[in-house]
Amino acid sequence: MQGLRMTTVAVIGLGKIGLPLAVLYAQAGCRVFGCDCDAQVVAGVNAGLSHVQEEPGLAEALTDLVAAGRLSATQDTSSVVRYVDVVVVIVPVSLSPAHEVDFTQLDAATRELALGLQAGTLVIYETTLPVGTTRCRLARMLAETSGYCAGRDFYLAYSPERVSSGSVFHDLRTYPKVVGGLNAHCTATAEAFYRAVLPVPVTTMASTDEAEFVKLIETTYRDVNIALANEYAQYADVHGLDVMAAIAAANSQPYSHIHTPGVGVGGHCIPVYPYFLFANPLETTPPAQLQLPRLARQINDAMAAYAVNRLKAVLGALAGSSILLLGVAYRGDVRETAFSSALLLRTALQREGAYVYAHDPLYSDDELRSMGYVPLSPTVEHEIVGIVLQSAHSLYRAFDFVRFEHCRALLDGRQALDSERGRLEALGMHYLAPGDGEFVPDEAVVNAS
Repeated sequence: MQGLRMTTVAVIGLGKIGLPLAVLYAQAGCRVFGCDCDAQVVAGVNAGLSHVQEEPGLAEALTDLVAAGRLSATQDTSSVVRYVDVVVVIVPVSLSPAHEVDFTQLDAATRELALGLQAGTLVIYETTLPVGTTRCRLARMLAETSGYCAGRDFYLAYSPERVSSGSVFHDLRTYPKVVGGLNAHCTATAEAFYRAVLPVPVTTMASTDEAEFVKLIETTYRDVNIALANEYAQYADVHGLDVMAAIAAANSQPYSHIHTPGVGVGGHCIPVYPYFLFANPLETTPPAQLQLPRLARQINDAMAAYAVNRLKAVLGALAGSSILLLGVAYRGDVRETAFSSALLLRTALQREGAYVYAHDPLYSDDELRSMGYVPLSPTVEHEIVGIVLQSAHSLYRAFDFVRFEHCRALLDGRQALDSERGRLEALGMHYLAPGDGEFVPDEAVVNAS
């Protein structure tokens, strides 16, 4: 396997990360084929239309590249794989309701890839995976279907995606690319590819296992850090302290990097990937007994109930009360609801007997209904007695709160409206935030949380 050309690339999975990847590779001079099982996505890409709307510059770049013949899309993955030099797989791996890793989509994509796999091809997985998945599960599947041996007949590597929705291009051009191969030759080949298409340093790891571990460390660190911040917030509330002021002062020392407390953690990554650490795809060693990541998951998911208790301390019993959730997206200004804390907040409020309404400028009322929320309507605005800011959308900093004439409390779940505190309190709303030091729970509330 000498002298691999790297001029043609197949990107399998044209989602929020896969499509920007395909565009970036095409901009780097490759002829790129995007592969996706969704006929509408494929048709849209071939028409030069992006279904990913939150990525600055993506729509314009896609239109230009399709028109120039540098990028096209297909549902026929195996046919494309037969003729390309490099295959990059960015297909989701999800969690079951029992928090078990679900490989269904990735397995299907891998089998389809293997049907067209040729000797000498470089295959790179960028999907976040439990440690050992590339080396064991995926290498075996590729070999069983193609008849080729990974590391001998074709190159196999793993490189974690290290980007966020809405800033994929920026992140790809900023953060070092991490890659590990099945053997040294695979690592060197994958490294050469990334050096050719990305303007960032490439960090090589000793194995695919180690490269998989990198991503899980990154995301779990953030989850544990947020859980620590949330515990600090609860401590501050009981002791009459301002957690945000304390964190800002602590972080002025270069070895402190405490994150921001809030009402929970959402998204495809942070609340999901810690469970990948608990998985055991190797099945030859006992599962890791990790304590902090497990506890962090419990702490962060419990913040929804804690937020409800903060509201109860001001409003009293919530049974029959109307509460508004501002934002169902998991992150401000990002149109994505994966594992949003809004779900936990809605459940916690409904458990108290509250009527829960939702507003989000990124979603229509019909979209909110399809997700199980009751959209806010003008006819119920006068019934709202409490508001929880769940998504830090920039629009909410100039939101018209005057219309909620009977609202007595606003809980700022993202520490995003502190600058508006005076305006809110002038309207008769009690401004609350996790860690503001204004909560002394009684024993019943502590036990409930």
